[in-house]
Amino acid sequence: MKTSQIFQQAKIQNNLLEYESTFSDFSWEREAKFLHGLPDHQGINIAYEAVDRHADNQIRNTVALRWIRKDRSFEDFTYGQLKILTSKFANVLAHLGIVKGERVFSLMGRIPEMYISVLGTLKCGAVFCPLFSVFGPEPIFQRLSKGEARVLVTTLAQFEKKIKPMLERLPELKYILITDTDINLSEKVLSLPLLIKTAFPIFHIPPTDPEDPALLHFTSGTTGMPKGALHVHKAVLTHYTTGKYVLDFHPGDVFWCTADPGWVTGTSYGIISPLVHGVTNIFDEEEFDAMRWYSILEEHTVNVWYTAPTALRRLMRLDFNPNEKYDLSHLRQILSVGEPLNPEAVLWGEKTFGFPILDNWWQTETGGIMIANYPSMKVRPGSMGKPLPGIEAAIGQLTETGIQILEKANQQGQLVLKAGFPSQFRTYLHEEERFKKCFRDGWYISGDLARKDADGYFWFIGRADDIIKTSGHMVGPFEVESCLMGHPAVAEAAVIGKPDPLIGELVKAFVVLKSGQIPNDAMKLDIIAFARKKLGPAVAPKEIQFADNLPKTRSGKILRRLLKAKELGLPEGDLSTLEQS
Repeated sequence: MKTSQIFQQAKIQNNLLEYESTFSDFSWEREAKFLHGLPDHQGINIAYEAVDRHADNQIRNTVALRWIRKDRSFEDFTYGQLKILTSKFANVLAHLGIVKGERVFSLMGRIPEMYISVLGTLKCGAVFCPLFSVFGPEPIFQRLSKGEARVLVTTLAQFEKKIKPMLERLPELKYILITDTDINLSEKVLSLPLLIKTAFPIFHIPPTDPEDPALLHFTSGTTGMPKGALHVHKAVLTHYTTGKYVLDFHPGDVFWCTADPGWVTGTSYGIISPLVHGVTNIFDEEEFDAMRWYSILEEHTVNVWYTAPTALRRLMRLDFNPNEKYDLSHLRQILSVGEPLNPEAVLWGEKTFGFPILDNWWQTETGGIMIANYPSMKVRPGSMGKPLPGIEAAIGQLTETGIQILEKANQQGQLVLKAGFPSQFRTYLHEEERFKKCFRDGWYISGDLARKDADGYFWFIGRADDIIKTSGHMVGPFEVESCLMGHPAVAEAAVIGKPDPLIGELVKAFVVLKSGQIPNDAMKLDIIAFARKKLGPAVAPKEIQFADNLPKTRSGKILRRLLKAKELGLPEGDLSTLEQS
């Protein structure tokens, strides 16, 4: 590690200095005092905390958003400018008759209008719902229809290709606002630039109750319609707290979250959390490109970088030391979310950047980070870390009457969270019974299996429906995949259970090899032998299949269910969030 990098890290004092004392002394009520709340005690509004309160004080001229275009040029928006633009958007919605609680959707990539529309919608009391720009017509229709969309903000190309053919099927959609045209196409399809140009630049945020709906995020299921998780304005308290303790924001920081705003991370941590802390938040219009990413980290002096395991594994496969070409001395923290981070990636971060990559765990339903590794805490590679101060997590076992909390160390069970934290989703839209089934005895049931060691670190095992039952053993895919990635030839791995008449299920692994490695029978035998030595014959894969890539969502999660469905010839389920490679 370079001397300048050591100095950079040494002069920054972590916000969370000692985990145990912070955790035991934590109070959500006391934490809430760090937020301003609306003037005259009229509630709490996410957009006010993220934009207006900064625009009205000494950091009004600080860069809030930096948009990096595809051609590498960039444009800055200060907090003062962002207040005006988001106020104009809120006035546009008010002029169109959009009222509190109605839903505004977006369908666009990482462009300024995306960020302005999120915050402007929240200002006026409407509910915002982002859609992935790569969605096809049917996933878009499902979400717009189920979400009862009143407004859609999108680009001309998206409208012409995907929206226009389905307009008659969406009678409740009142307006479509086009970001890149200067003329109104019809009474219903309007030019957003034209509306913004004539909108009043001042908007008084109406009283906002902490429990008022704010964000709607759809999360895919294995079959059928996606679920719409609804979050409220009070969630901003979790966004603030995780920004302080997990992302470790400090004044003057430059932050980059690579997640698309169509995914909950891209909203909670690609927009809200950094802005609430008043730091500079950059977003890149282009998709993944290793050298482009490294050069962005250098050129824009990024301090804190939040990305996905998929991207990190791609960088690892390059067998390239970025420090030989790029000055990354200002980068003090890298975090990962989306899919559990294998130990090899954590250690690669230590070797490459001089500090481990910090994994954390949360879900669309939790709205914010729940369990994390912290800059000041010893990292155990492969662990999820410890619960956020204010979050009570446990390992539980479902019974006929409720939940039994497992007290002994390293017992495997359901990862559960004590209900009632600020960013907990409040319902599944139009599916109240489904929502109620997520809770028992005051605990939220995550659907993930985990264990907690004697020191309080949590370890991910797998989704409950991914667990493999083989020869009387319960095998978690993540454990096997992490072992396989320890083989020098393996870049990525995904594991499923394949029905077997003798042992119930056999462990089958789909393996992506590193560049230059030869996918032949000798390599298969070598990988199996490696795994048997590390895991034992009962747990190690009995079948290996080589693949050029693994199916993933755009948020970086490996779609094991899709691999299993293809293997067994079963229906593939909802593929709307499948990464296009």
